[in-house]
This record gives sequence, structure tokens and C-alpha cells, in this order.
Amino acid sequence: MTADLFRSLAPRVSDWFVLDQARVQAFADVTEDWQFIHLDPEKAAQTPFGGTVAHGFLTLSMLSAMSYQIMPEVPGVRASVNYGFDRIRFVSPVRVGSRIRGSFTVAHVEEGEGHLNVSWDVIVEIEGKDRPALAAQWITRLQLED
Repeated sequence: MTADLFRSLAPRVSDWFVLDQARVQAFADVTEDWQFIHLDPEKAAQTPFGGTVAHGFLTLSMLSAMSYQIMPEVPGVRASVNYGFDRIRFVSPVRVGSRIRGSFTVAHVEEGEGHLNVSWDVIVEIEGKDRPALAAQWITRLQLED
């Protein structure tokens, strides 16, 4: 029943999230990635990016917040955890101040003993841009009640 719910799920899209300088700075501080292209607008303006850009891993980490919005209520699920990725591509840089959102499509559901692995094809788009920020195949594991 639960596996069939995911197999029949239509693509889902999250709300928009702003990757502003405060969020980028907080991510830099937590990860100790203080590269100037993320934090120094004057120096970053001299690069091909034309200004500061969000960390690719910050954009990737936003999948968690996005997934809370698109995940259906599923009876019998004890927990949902990040199982990993089969593919991640950082397609386009995200300029600081841009808005991003995720589009999630179920690619595959694998049933195991006491769990489901749900593989999601995810595209993170940048508002107003033709090319996405990233494309990934993300696997979540749902632990099922006995």
C-alpha cells in the first residue's frame, strides 16, 4: 500500500526559498567554507559569476526543507532518513539573493524488509533562469512500522 502511494505520486514542487547573504554566511560559518566567491561581493564581482554565489552544498542541503513540504502524509512510517544520492550535478551557480525551489518526481520505489527506499529525481530551479541550479537523484529511506 505505501509503496503504491509513492509509485502513483504526481510530481511535486516546493515553495521558493531565498538564498540571501545571511543564509550564505551562516552556512559558511557552520562548514568553515569562507571562500571569497560566497562572502566578498567586491572580489566576487571580478569573477565570471559577477557577484557572490551560494555554496553548491548549501543549495543541495535545502532539499531537506523542500522535502518537508512535498512529502505526503504516509500512515505506518516510523521515520524517514536520508539514504544517499545516486547522482548530483551542480548545473548553474546561484547568485546570492536568488530564490530557488525544488521539483520532486518519484523515479523508483524499492521495497525491503521493514523499509522503502524512494528514489527522487530532483531539479532545483532558480527563479527567472532557464538552467537549474542542480539536478540529483536522491534516495530517502522510510522505516515502516511492524
